[in-house]
Amino acid sequence: MKKLIYIFGTMFLLGFVSCSDDEPENVEPNTGKTELPEWYYTGGKLGTTYLATYNAYEQPTAAVENAGMYQSFKNGEALFEKPFMSNNEGVRMGLGPVYIRTSCIHCHPGYGHGKKIETGSFNTNEIGNGCLLVVYNKETEGYVTWLAGMPQSHAVAPFKSPVDESQIKISWHKHTDKWNNTFPDGETYELIYPEVSMPETAIYVYNQGYTELGNYGVKLESTIGIYGTGLLDAITDEDLKAEYIKQENDNYLPHGLNSAIFQNGDWVKQYSNTLQGDGTKYPLRYTYALSRGPLQDAAGANAIWNITNVTRSDRRYHYLDAAGTYAEYSSKDPDVQAGFEAYIAKVDPNKEHTAWWEGSMEERIKAYLTAKDLPVEMSDEEYTDLMVWHRGLAVPAARNVDDPDVLKGRELFEEIGCAYCHRPSWTTGDDVVRDPAGFFKGNELPRYPNQKIWPYTDMIQHKLCMVNDIRTGWCRTTPLWGRGLHQKCTGSATADRLHDCRARTTLEAIMWHGSEESDAYETVENFYNLSKEERDAIVKFIDSI
Repeated sequence: MKKLIYIFGTMFLLGFVSCSDDEPENVEPNTGKTELPEWYYTGGKLGTTYLATYNAYEQPTAAVENAGMYQSFKNGEALFEKPFMSNNEGVRMGLGPVYIRTSCIHCHPGYGHGKKIETGSFNTNEIGNGCLLVVYNKETEGYVTWLAGMPQSHAVAPFKSPVDESQIKISWHKHTDKWNNTFPDGETYELIYPEVSMPETAIYVYNQGYTELGNYGVKLESTIGIYGTGLLDAITDEDLKAEYIKQENDNYLPHGLNSAIFQNGDWVKQYSNTLQGDGTKYPLRYTYALSRGPLQDAAGANAIWNITNVTRSDRRYHYLDAAGTYAEYSSKDPDVQAGFEAYIAKVDPNKEHTAWWEGSMEERIKAYLTAKDLPVEMSDEEYTDLMVWHRGLAVPAARNVDDPDVLKGRELFEEIGCAYCHRPSWTTGDDVVRDPAGFFKGNELPRYPNQKIWPYTDMIQHKLCMVNDIRTGWCRTTPLWGRGLHQKCTGSATADRLHDCRARTTLEAIMWHGSEESDAYETVENFYNLSKEERDAIVKFIDSI
């Protein structure tokens, strides 16, 4: 449904001033009578911000302010932005003993997608490097067990980092597609992809004598934008399942659905938490690999713990590799043993944990690293604030909605098939907050009932069959909303699209979908055969939503 908005000179300035610039009437800087289509409101009336400036990704939703949660939102924002420290008291304490980054904003510059890593070393101290190392077994494509799923490359002395990132090298290579990177009208484009090398000597446990590394490989996987994730969480489980059933019945895409997740009209795999929660099952909806369910126990809730290894009341243990390899070899390391006494005296000055003080040094170190009752370093109030902020980030409104080229691009986006996987809109349900970990009651978080939103994703995995593709080849359709502001909000020199930021422009991202084995091949072939004017219109539309 369209809405007529009247803006009158100084009345606009006086009537729409607010602390977050998120009033629905605060439209683009037009004058006179302006008619706005419903797809302008990307996050619906409760979830859209009307800024297109460098801080467009950082704004609270109307739902945050309507519920009186603005201060909590700002407190959570500080936890996201500020670095954690290795001190054992004071604010933002508890970093380590091993960790990945000191802050969330390292991975999410400007609150968005990570930036492309240039050729050279893998430097996680650089804000903007949002890539994580995916270390996997080439035979099984599963994660290796001798590193944490999100490998740590930093440590607090006397402990040593599981991976020495100074030895990890990134190189970029050119790729020529079936069309020789040239459109019929002569316009050319370039495609590049990354490769990662990590020698055995970069692996701590290997240097300590562990040799069962197997045939491992390493890939890059960038963070995704975190704005609007609360709105995606408000899509009902029933509507998600209906989309899976529709696509299964359509049998339209060459690879179909990932049978490990959905088959014969029902879920094969769902998300549950039996460690902190009661094991209730929920549909998978977050991360490229679809490894997480509801937002309250999804990537952000996990990352505030495992990126920094900062404990909270429901996670009083360290994030380490599943096999216990790091704990085993650290406990035997003479350097770690030499420094442990001074280290543990700061962690447990009152000697409340007997196992950390009695027995051999090896036993004491291992007891500490594998403990399930570590001191709580992040308070429940702080974690709640972080999740109010996480669930409360608004989506930038669409831009240039009256531009003829954008409107033409929107039509073509539908006509050539992009909208099948990049489903334009969803309508949220009652938004009853679901929490697999059993931490939240539900009323302390912002909610988005009955909102028509425009994320441009079907929330389902597909295969693009790119050279040096994502692990397993299955990748959830990335929401396109707000991505056109990536360079403005992050300061990146390139658009940094796709899972490893290989696409430096929107055009490159489209053409990377064009492998002959790809689920999107037919759509990309349609795009390839358009005129330059039509191709440019589609790109302009994608960059405007």
